Amino acid sequence: QVQLVESGGGLVQAGGSLRLSCVASGSISSIGAMGWYRQAPGKQRELVAAITAGGTTNFADSVKGRFTISRDNAKNTVYLQMNSLKPEDTAIYYCNSQLRTSTWSRLSDYWGQGTQVTVSS
Repeated sequence: QVQLVESGGGLVQAGGSLRLSCVASGSISSIGAMGWYRQAPGKQRELVAAITAGGTTNFADSVKGRFTISRDNAKNTVYLQMNSLKPEDTAIYYCNSQLRTSTWSRLSDYWGQGTQVTVSS
């Protein structure tokens, strides 16, 4: 069984910063890409940032230059550093990981339970 547990969400004023963390644990053979998605009320879930096992990153246009993503492969952890936060960044942020639970299994998507980020104006 695999668990992804996020932490670091909260309430912050516009212009502030938050750092999200997500730890993957359980029966894990290998981890591929990891990333962060978000979903605001009444909107679809969208990709915020992703990072491959080799460190290649990808960002939504709306967060480029403000957010950075990193990972610690030894700790099965992915981070999202969010700077210059705006009220429109308010959403539930979900961690995603593509991983194998055994050497012969295919890569599958796993999700965390989500963490609320609220940016006040």
